[in-house]
Amino acid sequence: MRKKNDRLGLQIGDLAQQTSVNIETIRYYERRHLMPEPARTPGRRRVYDGTHVRRLTFIRRSRELGFSLADVRLLLELADKERIDCCAMKDMTTRHLADIRGKIASLRRLERALKTMSDACNPGDQVSCPIFDALSAGADTLERIALT
Repeated sequence: MRKKNDRLGLQIGDLAQQTSVNIETIRYYERRHLMPEPARTPGRRRVYDGTHVRRLTFIRRSRELGFSLADVRLLLELADKERIDCCAMKDMTTRHLADIRGKIASLRRLERALKTMSDACNPGDQVSCPIFDALSAGADTLERIALT
């Protein structure tokens, strides 16, 4: 990320509150080397600055958008360059968008299958349960239900 030497002198609790990231999550990101090593006081307490705030905010927002930690690491590497590689960032984001669209399509098929099974069930009016029957049937039956 672009380097600015913002000396805020935040302790970890302040950083957590300012970025809406749990303290243990911040420490986890530090152990995974996603966050730069913070300065330490003579008493060995971590002291964070504006660079940490921006980086942690970037990580949190990336995770909220569903990027994996590996992807976040790559995005950070791209952002850490002297000149941000916007083209590479767009490529990663476009690939992630395609993955998300695939998951949405899969969830829609799942929704249709569950709705079809639920609609077929009329407790008390049937000898057997259509939901149980569908779940007990082979994979081809469930695929057929999902495609309806």
